[in-house]
Amino acid sequence: MNLQEDYLISLLFECKRYKSLGDKTFIQLDDSDIHWKYDSSGNSIAVLVEHLSGNMLSRWTNFLTEDGEKKWRNRDSEFEASYKTKKEMLVAWETGWNCFFDAIEQINRETFERTIKIRNEPHTLPQAINRQLTHYSYHIGQIVLLGKTIKGENWVSLSIPKGQSKAFNKAKFKDSFKILNEV
Repeated sequence: MNLQEDYLISLLFECKRYKSLGDKTFIQLDDSDIHWKYDSSGNSIAVLVEHLSGNMLSRWTNFLTEDGEKKWRNRDSEFEASYKTKKEMLVAWETGWNCFFDAIEQINRETFERTIKIRNEPHTLPQAINRQLTHYSYHIGQIVLLGKTIKGENWVSLSIPKGQSKAFNKAKFKDSFKILNEV
């Protein structure tokens, strides 16, 4: 395996992990939850998904031949929640991610070396991908925080629950400790 292949495998792993954080948050929410905002100037989960989906579709549609900021994209309208239901929001979420994952599948040894543009700024493919990975993780973190805030005590943790780190690590390192003790 070469460095490019290793990078793309790692990228897909991380993106799927971040997507799953959103997926696991959405499972815990109902239709009214997706529209909740902390205050009048904040974004709801539905708005964040609309923005993420719009960004993914713009950045990754024909990404090798067109600028990542498409003329048909209206970024400002992404911050005006238009999804009426969670189901509708989830369709957009999946559509955006599918566009992204399909684009990543197009990358090979020849395309990896290409320069692409986002808002007329040249980016190497790794630069463009890293830019998007940080953008997606930023907003998914917001989605998770909003979900946790909405659900309160009913929130099901997406990582190691508070107070359970020691038990988690003990289970993770159980075989390592066993091997060390046998030596």
